[in-house]
Amino acid sequence: MDRERSGPGRLSARERKARLREHLAAGRLEAAASMAEEGHQVVGSLISLTYDAEPLIAWRAVEAAGLAAARVGARDPRAVRRYLRRLFWLITEESGGICWYAPQAMAEIARTDPHHEDFVPIIMNLINEMADEDLDHFRPGILWAIGRLGPLAGENIDDVLASLDAALSHPEAQVRGLAAWAMGTTGQGARVAIRPQLLDDEGPVRLYGGGTFTETTVSALAGEAAARSG
Repeated sequence: MDRERSGPGRLSARERKARLREHLAAGRLEAAASMAEEGHQVVGSLISLTYDAEPLIAWRAVEAAGLAAARVGARDPRAVRRYLRRLFWLITEESGGICWYAPQAMAEIARTDPHHEDFVPIIMNLINEMADEDLDHFRPGILWAIGRLGPLAGENIDDVLASLDAALSHPEAQVRGLAAWAMGTTGQGARVAIRPQLLDDEGPVRLYGGGTFTETTVSALAGEAAARSG
């Protein structure tokens, strides 16, 4: 018997995860997040779904985790902070099960409540502090996380500008595009505008947002970032 089942109608951990995945597969992110009204464990289940083999499910789990954390945080902010600490730990090899979507999930959760703003510099500085061999895998996700934090970055953006500038010249189009996008959302679009080569860069970029992927280009994202600087 599942020890989490404590009463009539209560879902077991396995049932809860299956129900959440059904919602994510159908694009019902709010429905998935609303399950957090029954308990904070839903946030943990959504984090586990970021390991899903289907990228769209994993990304939707990231977004839904932020929505669910907002509900949990209204009544139990300490529970949310425990999940943030766990996600940070899951970035390390010592965890035994690296969560490649951990930076994105941390950003989605941290941006839901000002009580978690102390995690903002921790998330952003991953791009400076991570070992190069790990950063190769995590860099796109960290850039997306920085972009999602947007205005919350505040003065913390100064600490990562050198890394963002370097990412604008990265050999991978996905990295260049996400760096340009993050520059735009954090108020640094002028740094993109002075690089005309980015405005002509047709390298393909896949950007997640609002439950779906958008296929775009470095030039399109750079143009949007540059426009924000005006």
